Amino acid sequence: MSGHSKWHNIQHKKGLADAARSGLFTKLAREITMAAKLGDKNPDNNPRLRLAILQARKNSMPNDNIKRAIDKASGSNTENFVAVRYEGYGPGAVPVIVEALTDNPRRTVPEIRNIFAKNGGNMGEEGSVVFMFNHAGQIMYPASIGKTEDEMMEIIMETSVDNMESSPEGFIITTKPDDFINVQKFLADKLGEPESAELTWIPNMPMDLDDEAYAKIEKLVDALDANDDVQKVFTAAA
Repeated sequence: MSGHSKWHNIQHKKGLADAARSGLFTKLAREITMAAKLGDKNPDNNPRLRLAILQARKNSMPNDNIKRAIDKASGSNTENFVAVRYEGYGPGAVPVIVEALTDNPRRTVPEIRNIFAKNGGNMGEEGSVVFMFNHAGQIMYPASIGKTEDEMMEIIMETSVDNMESSPEGFIITTKPDDFINVQKFLADKLGEPESAELTWIPNMPMDLDDEAYAKIEKLVDALDANDDVQKVFTAAA
């Protein structure tokens, strides 16, 4: 989407996907439950759970819902979800990565393939587009935190950060995936909780699309995101 800042594009994509996601709390709860099931139920000792709770709170999920999702991990009837990744191309040959949690991959695969096909794209084999992206942690702080670029640089130099981009809207900090949780916790102690924090796929060569092409990609993202098993969708659209 040409003519917009990187901050705006990231926020626009997140907002659009969240607004279209009718089962948002269900998806957030699923990730919390699985994180708690696979590790410690104390988020201070479980980086995946800490991140899941942070995302839930950023999306206004009630604390009671978060607690129930954690408690559910202790139940004997907890569904056995597995994390899967699908890759493909959207309209205009735009690379797309889909992350999902599913209890039945045999059901989810044809569903995702069908969504791609119905929205002008096609699902590829594993590894078909992932090489076009960089897997990284991404942490965003708004300008309202009241720090200058130099002050932020001094702070991030104390931890393992790959890059920081600043704009009038705020700061976008990227890390290696293995450093992400420690950096996020360090920055939260210094600056408070961020605007957003997630492991993401950043395109190596972002594609600048016109409004018509961008609208087609948005339609595909909306359709994918409406699937109950899909957790996140990433595209190479700039």
